Amino acid sequence: MESVDLLYQYAWLVPVLPLIGAAIVGTGLISYSQTTSKLRQPAAIFIVSLTGVAMVLSFLIFWSQVQGHPAYTQMFEWASAGDFHLEMGYTIDHLAALMLVVVTTVAFLVMIYTDGYMAHDPGYVRFFAYLSLFSSSMLGLVISPNLLQVYVFWELVGMCSYLLIGFWYNRKPAADACQKAFVTNRVGDFGLLLGMLAIFWATGSFDFAIMGERLTDLVNNGSLAGGMAAVFAVLVFLGPVAKSAQFPLHVWLPDAMEGPTPISALIHAATMVAAGVFLVARMYPVFEHIPTVMTVIAWTGAFTAFMGATIAITQNDIKKGLAFSTMSQLGYMVMAMGVGAYSAGLFHLMTHAYFKAMLFLGSGSVIHGMEAVVGHDPVLAQDMRLMGGLRRGSPPFTCFVCTSPPLRAAFAATMKAFATT
Repeated sequence: MESVDLLYQYAWLVPVLPLIGAAIVGTGLISYSQTTSKLRQPAAIFIVSLTGVAMVLSFLIFWSQVQGHPAYTQMFEWASAGDFHLEMGYTIDHLAALMLVVVTTVAFLVMIYTDGYMAHDPGYVRFFAYLSLFSSSMLGLVISPNLLQVYVFWELVGMCSYLLIGFWYNRKPAADACQKAFVTNRVGDFGLLLGMLAIFWATGSFDFAIMGERLTDLVNNGSLAGGMAAVFAVLVFLGPVAKSAQFPLHVWLPDAMEGPTPISALIHAATMVAAGVFLVARMYPVFEHIPTVMTVIAWTGAFTAFMGATIAITQNDIKKGLAFSTMSQLGYMVMAMGVGAYSAGLFHLMTHAYFKAMLFLGSGSVIHGMEAVVGHDPVLAQDMRLMGGLRRGSPPFTCFVCTSPPLRAAFAATMKAFATT
């Protein structure tokens, strides 16, 4: 029992470990750019190993939650002024434990894939630093105990997506795509900020359960009009609309495919776009008592699911087809949340994270195979009408564990951490 409690006391290490990797490698790139850029394998081994340890901790926490361990929250006072007290910390419950496992496993596997995919890219080390920073931001978001802390990490995730989508910033389409993603998400995030401040003005709290309870009481006793409460909640929902690419703030996701394929797998299939669905789940104590908002959420998801699927079948670019498919699947999750199917929405979030990440990584391998035939023209290499017969020109499957030094080292570090925990 003491070891389990110790595990929860040190659960904050899950987001901090990737942050340490990003900070050390990033500082090296800023201070000693040329030297650090040459340390390709050591940097990759270091970051992948830290992510592997975070993944092991996440699995241990998840297993503890499955066994029935109660939710754990650790808080400390961040700021206070008179009657105003602002607390930060972390919380581990069923939802957080599930998301920790999803984010760490997908990030770990994508980093391994990145070693081969970005092997000849001059920005190899910088890419790993960005990946690690993004992973840390997303992990911090999912264990946040209140809406204000979620907002802080929400913006960090948005910044990382800007850096990763525009990783090849010397290409104009990539530079334009990252700006489009950034601006579109700022629209939704402004709505989230307004809604968050409005609910705090009404309830005096950023805690999810307290916000829901007090808002319901205010509406029931007539202190706050039901329409105003619905407006506040819909403003908060604008954040997930942008982040999860729901209509009408969906326009950034297809263009975001200009980033490297591992980014499409990590951000635009598995983790960042799922942050919107995660926030809807976290805000459930507020949303479920306002039928108008639940209806808006359900119809937004339903329309996006239909629209994304119909656009996807007209695409010739393999990555854009998968992007519109992602939008459609996220619509299903949002619709499930809106109709009250909380468990179904989260279950699909988990399954979609894995199968869509694998689809994107598979598309990356196909694109590499096409480049050997048509050259490094992204339009031709990603055109599904030109694909076929790739199996005959592809080398036989080889074991990544045997051929990738970072993977060997990461597995060794992960197994060692597992043995000592």
